[in-house]
Amino acid sequence: MRTNRSLWLSRLAGVWGLGAGVIASTAIVSALAPSTHAAPEPEPIPRRWQLTLEPGDLRVTTIETAGVPRAYFFLTYKVTNSTGEDRFFAPWFELATDQGTVIRSGRGVPPEVTERIRESFRNPLLLDEVSVQGLLLQGDENAREGIVVWPADDLAADEVSVFAIGFSGETKAAVRPDNGETVILRKTLMLTHDTPGDIDPSSGRPLTRTQTRWILR
Repeated sequence: MRTNRSLWLSRLAGVWGLGAGVIASTAIVSALAPSTHAAPEPEPIPRRWQLTLEPGDLRVTTIETAGVPRAYFFLTYKVTNSTGEDRFFAPWFELATDQGTVIRSGRGVPPEVTERIRESFRNPLLLDEVSVQGLLLQGDENAREGIVVWPADDLAADEVSVFAIGFSGETKAAVRPDNGETVILRKTLMLTHDTPGDIDPSSGRPLTRTQTRWILR
């Protein structure tokens, strides 16, 4: 299932999304060489600034609001600025499944859900998606910890990927094969997780991470 053409097209559609958008047309993907089964790679040695990102585990839990239980994915991370100058920090995260679901963190997540998950860590330094933004000063002593949350409505997925954007200044211009338009791809950290069978929100176990790598998206 994870190697069929429909999944490959779904993945590349996400990789070739524009800006904060997530889905490019199938025509763009279909026009790519059939042998291209991987996301475009950035330079092996960073040529632009890059923050140090330490992602935590991707987990699932169930939170009840207004008497209705709902499952949510969540992930914590730590970011440190060792770039040589202070940087304005405004990241965003997207989650994609092999079933075609793509969603930006925070969308469809009530604030009280994020707060309840955040409080469960009992870490006063852990910041929600809004509070974590702002000028990130240099040095380990100024590192920030954040948490991001997504609705987990696709619990039958066999693979779940998280894309972290805003941690690198590296970009690359690319030409869309369908219309010749030039778009800008951004260096993005991709975290891939194997989730064979139905995902159990009550297990408390982290999802199995099979890949962590930088791509252009």
